Amino acid sequence: MVNFAEAYLLPAQTLQFEDDGATPNSCLPVLIYRIQTPMTAASPAAFEALFARHHWTPLWRDGIFPYHHFHPNAHEALGICAGHAQVMLGGEGGLQLDLQAGDVVLLPAGTGHCCLTSSEDFLVVGAYPRGQEDYATSRSGKAAHAQALTRIPRVSTPAQNPLTGAPMTEWSECSSVRRSR
Repeated sequence: MVNFAEAYLLPAQTLQFEDDGATPNSCLPVLIYRIQTPMTAASPAAFEALFARHHWTPLWRDGIFPYHHFHPNAHEALGICAGHAQVMLGGEGGLQLDLQAGDVVLLPAGTGHCCLTSSEDFLVVGAYPRGQEDYATSRSGKAAHAQALTRIPRVSTPAQNPLTGAPMTEWSECSSVRRSR
């Protein structure tokens, strides 16, 4: 079982992606937390309780869609409960990333993501800040992109980090956007 307290001490990996014309992405960074302890699974209920305690509503347990998509009206937390996967963040020209049980990914509204491959037991808990539970899912492409550009700036910043409960200072303001590798 995951000891979430250990994750609080690890710095988040940050990634930023440019708008590629099909996926808007965000001027806010993607935050990736990795728990450095050996494990094979993290309880979905533990992720749900942790996210809820920090005012992010857990809404589903499943995998990640196998197509490029983003949420134009909500930020998203992904808690990896079991298995492993290779995902693409930032749209088709983005960055491939390996995720495993215990990882938590915080995606700002507009950030593209897609599951490329996964183990059979891959399981994710998806959560959204309170007030953003009625999220939309848009496939990356020119039509969805144009509409999203007006919606994304209106998405409010959550008060708390869903993993640590600390203020979301990493998302306090947009910094210059650059692709991180």
